[in-house]
Amino acid sequence: MINTFCKTPLWKCSRTLIAVAQGQQPAETVIRDARLVNVNTREVLDHMDVAVSCGRIAYVGDATHCIGPDTKVIDAAGRYLAPGFLDGHIHVESSMMGAAQYARAVVPHGTVGIYWDPHEVANVVGLDGVKVMVEDARRTPLKAMVTTPSCVPAVPGFEDTGAAIGPDDVEETMSWDAVVGLGEMMNFPGVLAGAEHPLGEIAATLRADECVTGHYSIPETDRGLNAYVASGVRCDHESTRAEDVLAKVRLGQYAQLREGSAWRDLAHLAPAITSGAIDTRYMNLISDDTHPNTLVENGHLDHILRRAVQEGIDPVIALQMVTINTATCFHMDHELGSIAPGRCADMVLMGSLVDFDVQMTLIDGDVVAEDGRALFEVEGTVYPEWILNTMHLGREIAPETFRIPAIDSDGEPLAGPTALVRVIEAIPGRVSNIERHMTVPVANGQLLCDASQDVLKAFVFERHHETGTFGYGFTSGYGIHGALAQTVAHDAHNLLVVGDNDEDMAVAANALVKCGGGAVAVQDGRVLGLVELPVAGLMSTKPLEEVATEVAGLERAWADMGCTMPSPFMTMGLTSLACLPDLRLTNRGLVDCNAFKFVPLVVDEE
Repeated sequence: MINTFCKTPLWKCSRTLIAVAQGQQPAETVIRDARLVNVNTREVLDHMDVAVSCGRIAYVGDATHCIGPDTKVIDAAGRYLAPGFLDGHIHVESSMMGAAQYARAVVPHGTVGIYWDPHEVANVVGLDGVKVMVEDARRTPLKAMVTTPSCVPAVPGFEDTGAAIGPDDVEETMSWDAVVGLGEMMNFPGVLAGAEHPLGEIAATLRADECVTGHYSIPETDRGLNAYVASGVRCDHESTRAEDVLAKVRLGQYAQLREGSAWRDLAHLAPAITSGAIDTRYMNLISDDTHPNTLVENGHLDHILRRAVQEGIDPVIALQMVTINTATCFHMDHELGSIAPGRCADMVLMGSLVDFDVQMTLIDGDVVAEDGRALFEVEGTVYPEWILNTMHLGREIAPETFRIPAIDSDGEPLAGPTALVRVIEAIPGRVSNIERHMTVPVANGQLLCDASQDVLKAFVFERHHETGTFGYGFTSGYGIHGALAQTVAHDAHNLLVVGDNDEDMAVAANALVKCGGGAVAVQDGRVLGLVELPVAGLMSTKPLEEVATEVAGLERAWADMGCTMPSPFMTMGLTSLACLPDLRLTNRGLVDCNAFKFVPLVVDEE
């Protein structure tokens, strides 16, 4: 189907636009005397006007002839006028807010549209949950364009999720008016193996002439990447090296450069651009995952634009990467991404191309935010009971639950005072981790933490179907004393608990069972920080400002416990994502994510 995200389809209003452009009919709105950022030609043009009618741009130039007695005139006074910003890959759920509150957060920062993969909520409650979130988004001006979740579960056979999505489901969603593509295809091993499930989902999307988005997370740029691109995957956000970016764009795939709350890849990727030798038309800037306090304190795509300029990227090139390049990636540049006749009148006024200080946001010609404040209000979302009741562990949790037996891979007791184990080492600011082999103490038939090496216990409990299953292992990199727990544990979103003692781990886990999910920090039996996320165990029912304050408080609690990494909540949440290298933990056990196989906790002596 052909999707339009303007309030009026072009075929309905082309006669009006023709008349306005020629001065035969007055415009509804005219923006005067702007420094126009033309992303089509990579120019900044002074003293330009833009005339708008029917939510679309009718004329660009000297619009004196378009002004009538009832025309609304906005004096740009020499400020920069640019297309509204488009985020080519995000997960609204990672903001820990519903879609309407998310819109309140990002629209004042110049974001007019998002290409949104709601696979977090889908992994918990399926496509019915996606429908609930889409309806929430419709209450706002934000253009919330959905890419149907492709990987529910993310890597079949390695975890247990609350729902499943297959090729027939994907085909059905391609008729939804909010859907513009397929969400990130994380099952790249299945694609490379020619598996029916992922290829069936890709085929359903391509038959609908929609965009397939990608997730190729390994540092390989030869046969595998060629095969992945050949399957039909149009864009990919999992570059962690400049050479990954270059390899993808050279193969005609859009490389989406990420800079979120925790995943700070831009410093590593910008060198692919700053040499000036490469055409950047196949590059986007995206956020992927952003916390509410980051949105409130730093901004959204405006913040990423500032970071791009700090890394040496030309500001107009950076703007192309959040406007025309993104729209073209999704086959929507005839509607979005530039200030040109016939396009949706989605624009931002800014004072600087260094600070990207958004002072006004227009969507479909309407002023929807000004001076950092949304001009639209949304009442609290009324959620169905089934999405607020998703904690189904099927077991009681006590301190004894967190004892790790000291046995080898054959189930035989370990004899020595220590054991060599696999440890998941978290890397601050990156999505990948490192598999370490480290020695931990053995006592009373148990494997113990080792505070001297910052080695903590990690447990993942299935929370969807009351199976009572769980996996366990060790992790490092957090530097905390106490326990942390969260139900935001990508992508199955089971209950994840990390800590250095069994008592605090039990307190943390039970706190989340009681409140319906969320994130909590516990030390010496006392809750230091708690964010309740009862909507699918992922999102709050509270307004943006309250959620941002709570998340900032939780991050302070982490810091008080000894953690120094940025947005540790997000880094910890990837502990269970079995499609990212090197080592992950799901409710089924430890997964080697390079070889895609389960591995034992205890390692044979090296």
